[in-house]
Amino acid sequence: MYGFLGSGMKGLLCLVALMSASSVFAQAPRSTVDAPASSGVPEFRDPKTGQIWTPNNVGLVPGPNTPADRAFDPLGQAARVDGVVVQRPKVTPLGAVPITAGPTVPVVNIENASLRAVPERRWQVMLYLNNNSARTVAPLLHCSFTNGGKPVEETRVLLPAVGAGVRVGLTVHGPKTNLFVDRATCRVESP
Repeated sequence: MYGFLGSGMKGLLCLVALMSASSVFAQAPRSTVDAPASSGVPEFRDPKTGQIWTPNNVGLVPGPNTPADRAFDPLGQAARVDGVVVQRPKVTPLGAVPITAGPTVPVVNIENASLRAVPERRWQVMLYLNNNSARTVAPLLHCSFTNGGKPVEETRVLLPAVGAGVRVGLTVHGPKTNLFVDRATCRVESP
């Protein structure tokens, strides 16, 4: 009787392992990630008053309705940072990922990117990078910060060596917040 229970339990464990493995292989890895600004509406924080302006509240605040107040249009911004900014951010190891790199799984992939503005400083993209391979790699990323589809800043991100099967977190800095950004797209260039 114990032999039957032991083989039945082994079969059940094999079935659970196969179901878990099939769900891992069915997930599509991402080597490009697109991070819209956290708010659904374009916004601007006035550095002097702290007031947050959006297309929904411009001109609705009591007080003088000057042409300068009515002229605020973040999508009309034409300013941009020339050239490609190169940065070497610090990475923080966060844990391990399965070593699954192969024909359908990239060596490294980016996950869970989020774009935010640090008032009176810079735009930032926080993201996670997984090394899915069994070797140490030094990834190269490219991030594009845009406003209404128009480029604001292009950034090349040189990462330090990331160990085999390691998940890291990092922050990519964008343009200063005096330039409006509504989206950042980061992609893996190498490996």
